[in-house]
Amino acid sequence: MQNAELDETDCAILREMQADGRLANVELARRIGLSPPAALVRLKRLEESGHIRHFTAVVDREKTGYDLLCFIHINLRMHQVSQVEKFRRAVRRMPEVLECHHITGEHDYLLKVALRNRRDLERFLLERITPIPGVARIHTSLVLTEIKSTTALPLEGK
Repeated sequence: MQNAELDETDCAILREMQADGRLANVELARRIGLSPPAALVRLKRLEESGHIRHFTAVVDREKTGYDLLCFIHINLRMHQVSQVEKFRRAVRRMPEVLECHHITGEHDYLLKVALRNRRDLERFLLERITPIPGVARIHTSLVLTEIKSTTALPLEGK
């Protein structure tokens, strides 16, 4: 199922599930105007097609002791496939890295990283990022205030 194949009902299901992934099927069906069996069939189809990758709990970062949110720009020395793959493998193994994006522009990669404090940041940079073969430059920005954070896409029906 490609994006063009999503109808208004599919988009409504996705909007509801983004808002509350624990929504009971009966309540989902009521909200979107389908019978519970029909809603379940549609939901399963969205999962099987990959439109819904998985269900998860969104944990409050600060309440769990991760007070420091950082964006770290990385530049690699060389862009040989082997070096790039070593960097990517290393980053995938780092639980502190919430997101990693290969980007265009001045930098090669952008990492979103959650840490407990400045000491953890220093350790992370010196012991985890700097030793990765091929890392040439690291630029770190600390988040002062998180204005908006969401995982919900702005889905619109047809």
